[in-house]
Amino acid sequence: MRVDLILENWTLFAEGVWVTTQLTVLALLIGFAIALPAGLARARRAPFWDPLIGGYVYLFRGTPLLVQTFLIYYGLAQFGWVRSSWAWTFLRDPWWCAIIAFSLNSGAYATEIIRGAVMTTPKGELEAAAALGLSPRQSTWLVLIPSALRRALPQYGNEVVFMLHGSAVASIITLKDILGAGRTLNARFYLAYEGILTAALLYMAITFLLVWLFRRLENRYLRHLTVSR
Repeated sequence: MRVDLILENWTLFAEGVWVTTQLTVLALLIGFAIALPAGLARARRAPFWDPLIGGYVYLFRGTPLLVQTFLIYYGLAQFGWVRSSWAWTFLRDPWWCAIIAFSLNSGAYATEIIRGAVMTTPKGELEAAAALGLSPRQSTWLVLIPSALRRALPQYGNEVVFMLHGSAVASIITLKDILGAGRTLNARFYLAYEGILTAALLYMAITFLLVWLFRRLENRYLRHLTVSR
């Protein structure tokens, strides 16, 4: 075990952690921005939007993230009209391709999480809001969405961890994320497993922090749902 080489190349892994953090956070933020209106539309079975959103969700939940990333990074480059368009400024960059693929994937999973949370929100909460004189729009933004998001915390915490682990796909399209840093170390010094093992330990450490954070959030915002025995 060449610990000395790992320590000497700590900046390589530090850069990898930064790239992984960027990809994961941005993908989750964009994915959530997609999922909130999409999840509400699915829960309310909006006549026009429900089948379109359902198709999007099925497409991105029904195929592996690796395939989606390959199709965006390698597949779109095969079309001349894509290469001659303004979009090629972004699509020729692996970082942007990863962000697009990860965001759409996270948005699809989060859409179903929010849909389920909205549909399981007790009707009594909305009836109470109406009794207080709130309009349907006010009830949605002040009562329904906050209540649904609180209930969705455990499931969304899993999605955050899955997105962190899924971001390792970025190393396949030349990005030096955590796994990419490990692979670079192994290739540079002809090592067998030191780089990959270091990457695994870093993923485990970040996962531990995320799980701890979501446990704290659940204890704070879901305490009223705990059944006392």
